[in-house]
Amino acid sequence: MKPVNVGICGLGTVGSGTFNVLSRNHDMIAAHTGRPISIAHIGARSNPYLCNTREIKFSEDIFQVAYDPDIDILVESIGGCDTARELVLTAIEQGKHVVTANKALIAEHGSTLFTAAKERGVVIAYEASVGGGIPIIKCLREGLSGNRINWLAGIINGTGNYILSEMGDKNRSFNEVLEEAQALGFAEADPTLDIEGTDACHKLTIMASIAFGIPLQFHKAYTEGIGKITPTDIQYAEELGYRIKHLGIARQQAKGIELRVNPALIPANQPIANINGVLNTIVVDADAVGQTMYTGAGAGSEPTASSVVADIIDIARSLSSNTHPVFSLGWSPDITYSSPSILPINEIKSGYYLRLQAEDHPGVMNAITHILSLNNININAMTQKASRKNEVYADIVILTQQVQESVINKAIRDIEQLSDIASPITRIRIEPMV
Repeated sequence: MKPVNVGICGLGTVGSGTFNVLSRNHDMIAAHTGRPISIAHIGARSNPYLCNTREIKFSEDIFQVAYDPDIDILVESIGGCDTARELVLTAIEQGKHVVTANKALIAEHGSTLFTAAKERGVVIAYEASVGGGIPIIKCLREGLSGNRINWLAGIINGTGNYILSEMGDKNRSFNEVLEEAQALGFAEADPTLDIEGTDACHKLTIMASIAFGIPLQFHKAYTEGIGKITPTDIQYAEELGYRIKHLGIARQQAKGIELRVNPALIPANQPIANINGVLNTIVVDADAVGQTMYTGAGAGSEPTASSVVADIIDIARSLSSNTHPVFSLGWSPDITYSSPSILPINEIKSGYYLRLQAEDHPGVMNAITHILSLNNININAMTQKASRKNEVYADIVILTQQVQESVINKAIRDIEQLSDIASPITRIRIEPMV
């Protein structure tokens, strides 16, 4: 049977991993698809990973792969948005199916790309765009498609999880661990996308769209980074029975969808609270199956390639059987679904961890609790730490019950006006994961 010809654009981490997995597992993959898959054309500036490309057509111009009439599936692994978007649109125009691991491309331009692909009768597959080697897209779009998803939450950036894990385990500062993560290759030279939550937000946007049948709405999501988390906060959270993780959270509410990335206190007895290092984990809560959890390598050459190759196999199977794969986002584009709004962050409800620095003398606690009471904020726990020698301020830690964010923000502003309180007050949301 005629092979399915694959063109790979980019031979960096993902492209080289895809090349090596396809080459190494060639016979097994052919058994899965019923026909061989052949790497027929590579587009890259160079071959830094020393893939054995000697007998394969090689172009320094990646667009030559998109225009190659012999290519059935183009793998986009160049990263970024602008050139990648142009490349994918060109491939679609040429009637080629596309596989990508590019979460920014899908989250920010997916609607345009999916529409173009549908009109041309081709497929864009993107399993590797979320969770690296974890098949979470397939789980949400297919395995859980009979469920109504209530919420999902996940550690979906390994860099942030590594930093928080090291800070907690070894009482190290954020900057110290970040420098180490960069030296080890876990963080980029410019780590902004990881530590500020943008990378996680791209992934969350994609998952939420599949889970709730809503348009891709990256620019409406809320992001908050981990740069202000201190070893002190991690220690106090531990004492209170919690761990701090950087979470992506999407939740169906009566008035709309929560779509946010932020640090959060998670009860220490929850399995996700104990996921450390660079691993990714996603928890999905659904009406029929209940909670399911997916854990694995969220990045890396061959873990990501595992998902890329799975997409290639799916497309090859559809070509062999003359069938069409599932809808791009799991929902029929021919049916209009209600599109609930994305809730502004001030309208979400959460419990809160507050850490205040207050002058250590009588009356301060009463003043703080009075302000919380005036704002109808109930307290679950409250403790005062002894002031250190020669220090004016002592730490006060408060855990609140659920309250609307706009209300807690007002209370914080009122407390910061007290002459005994040092600003700013640390505030971290609490996620019970139930």
